[in-house]
Amino acid sequence: MTTSKGHYYLGLQQATALSNSGLTLRRTCNAIAKVIAKSMGMTGCRVLLLNPKNEYLTTVGSFGLSDLYLRKGPLDARKSLPEVLEGEIAIVSHAPSDERVQHPEVAESQHVVTIIASPIIRGSDVIGQVRVYSRQERSLSDLDQEFLRAIGNLCAVVLDKAELSQFKERVKRNCAKAPRQVLPAHVPSTPLKPTEFAHESEAEFAHLLDFYQIEWLYEPRSFPLAWNGDGISQMFTPDFYLPELDMYVELTTMKQDLITSKNRKVRKLREMYPDINVRLLTRKDFARLLAKYGYGPLGEAKVAGVGRVLFSQTQIKRKVRSLARRISKDYVGQRIVMIGVLKGVMCFMSDLMQQISLPVKTDYMDISHYGGDGDIVKITRDLDCSIAGKHVLMVEDIVDTGMTLNYLLTHLESHRPASLRVCSLLDRKQRRLANVKLDYVGFEIADEFVVGYGLDYHGEYRNLPFIGTLQEEKGD
Repeated sequence: MTTSKGHYYLGLQQATALSNSGLTLRRTCNAIAKVIAKSMGMTGCRVLLLNPKNEYLTTVGSFGLSDLYLRKGPLDARKSLPEVLEGEIAIVSHAPSDERVQHPEVAESQHVVTIIASPIIRGSDVIGQVRVYSRQERSLSDLDQEFLRAIGNLCAVVLDKAELSQFKERVKRNCAKAPRQVLPAHVPSTPLKPTEFAHESEAEFAHLLDFYQIEWLYEPRSFPLAWNGDGISQMFTPDFYLPELDMYVELTTMKQDLITSKNRKVRKLREMYPDINVRLLTRKDFARLLAKYGYGPLGEAKVAGVGRVLFSQTQIKRKVRSLARRISKDYVGQRIVMIGVLKGVMCFMSDLMQQISLPVKTDYMDISHYGGDGDIVKITRDLDCSIAGKHVLMVEDIVDTGMTLNYLLTHLESHRPASLRVCSLLDRKQRRLANVKLDYVGFEIADEFVVGYGLDYHGEYRNLPFIGTLQEEKGD
């Protein structure tokens, strides 16, 4: 099919009007997907959003595609037409046989032959894709490419607008909860959540997952459970998929008839798809599930004073493994002595040394601060063993002004080690006064007080499995 410039111009006009229509994100993207498919003479279209880690693609709008095709499973952005991540337009001439198609059997069953994918780019970053589908083989003209590029730019504006709207809504909610709280100068970027939930319990569960920084996808896959001839007569679509736990979650109320019906479907799903990990949860099961995987305590008592989670347990584990790999590579063939200052470093140092693939010795120091502003350091416990001629790695939980670290490094240098490097999980550069070099850094953080993973406030919060900020107390 040949599409004229006039036809594409009309399509862009319609899509532009929709982008400023005031509809919800999903309805806007559904309508734009329809315009794209009709303008190009294609069977279907969908608008996909890339998650912040560039791992998964989530559908935010679609037209002309079956529910089975839309929910055939999470799309892995690095496997499903990966060239689009580099800003290129990809074309698949025969979807059932192309290795870049993640679910070729579903494409064949739904008679999808041609797939064309174009990036949605914001600045220099790919943030999503527009994909169009045809039941016949289609080529891609220069005019087709120009239209897809233009519509991708428009979709980027639509997603930006939705993200700004969600940010303003979050600010509004936060101000309502704590009117006297001053917003930080640097507001961390929050991923767009383009989801319209079917039930308030789903929104509540999603907010809980967001608090603990647990990645989630909403209704990403439908599982056929029964067939009527060549057609599917029954499907089951779990509410959430948690990629980090590789778990599907279906929520239910306490109504016994609903629990019985969903239990029956879950049992059938487990029988037919034994490799799928699926859980049926009631509202009371939420905290128990999170506690089991180390994300939170039963009942929220342990995190009552936490304002927000900066780094989840999973993020910390990944970072520790990454640091350990770098350290192991840099010290290959050598033995190292890891030195930490009690007590905040205990969690980080313990996890780090277990991941290092070299012979490791450990030693600890303890210090106290005194003086007018506590700016004078005194070593109350020195090293047990000599470090002369040895490779020393100073391990810190957090570096602020660098004054204490500078004093300790001078002290350690006086013992004449063969080498002396510093590894810190957190770096708060805004407070830096001393010019100290950090050789390995986990995360850079803003100028705010943090707790968890060994860091405390008046002796509490060290045992949190994540790192978060403290809530500001409301004034009288």
